[in-house]
Amino acid sequence: MAFVPGGSFLMGSNDHYPEERPARSSTVDAFLMDRTPVTNAQFARFVAATGHVTFAEIAPDPRDYPGMDPALAVPGSIVFVPPSHPVRLADGPNWWRFVTGADWRHPSGPGSSIDMIPDHPVVHIGYTDALAYAAWVGKQLPTEAEWERAARGGLEGAAYAWGDDFMPGGTRMTKTWEGHFPHDNRAAAGLERTAPVASYPANGFGLFDMIGNVWEWTDEAVAARGESGCCAGLPAAAQGGPQERVLKGGSHMCAPEYCQRYRPAARWLQPIDTTTSHVGFRCIRRLDLERGKENI
Repeated sequence: MAFVPGGSFLMGSNDHYPEERPARSSTVDAFLMDRTPVTNAQFARFVAATGHVTFAEIAPDPRDYPGMDPALAVPGSIVFVPPSHPVRLADGPNWWRFVTGADWRHPSGPGSSIDMIPDHPVVHIGYTDALAYAAWVGKQLPTEAEWERAARGGLEGAAYAWGDDFMPGGTRMTKTWEGHFPHDNRAAAGLERTAPVASYPANGFGLFDMIGNVWEWTDEAVAARGESGCCAGLPAAAQGGPQERVLKGGSHMCAPEYCQRYRPAARWLQPIDTTTSHVGFRCIRRLDLERGKENI
């Protein structure tokens, strides 16, 4: 884990998406944060030790989704399925598909595997799964302010976790979309989706992948809005539910022409009953302030 010093910082942004406004001062206490998102190998150890069954592996109860066809109540998750040709981005996210049998072990659905990508971030993780893992390792999920403080790496007001230039000197600093979203993926073979954690430089606090690769759960609760924009795969089940949590950091699907959420200030609201192929998490440990930097 890396030490994130407490203090005040400028949170949010007035220059990008409406949900990031207003830029405002926020203060957090010092804490420790996982240097990388939780990987497939780490999550596999947790499952082996506890027998945990993830949200995506459990069939939904039709009673929780009024009007749902009971025949559709099967385990699965939402997977990015790129179109084979250019599409109108304004027409909505038609590149998402609910795939029966997709889960953390099978990130693209039946027949896919994590055997060759143990060092990639785990995906198809629900909020309750992230909470269970955090409890197992004696940690917590960050608040939105804690996460954003960590992502900024000590840079006050910078657009990105490394400064104000997305690709300084032409150098790619994070795992985001390469090519033209969503049909033209020019990433190297094996890296079309996620990348091994720590493939790109750490920020000023020694944290990797705070931007891009996978969105990360926070423990920040918000009222359900039922949106289905760039990242949410499905609307909320019904008005007034289910609850949503704030995601941070953007993912490998973020692209300049569509979703410029590869910034510390960016946020997305995810229903806690929704899992996708580009959402993972990392944990923090809040410090006893009298003990300072012990147990890093």
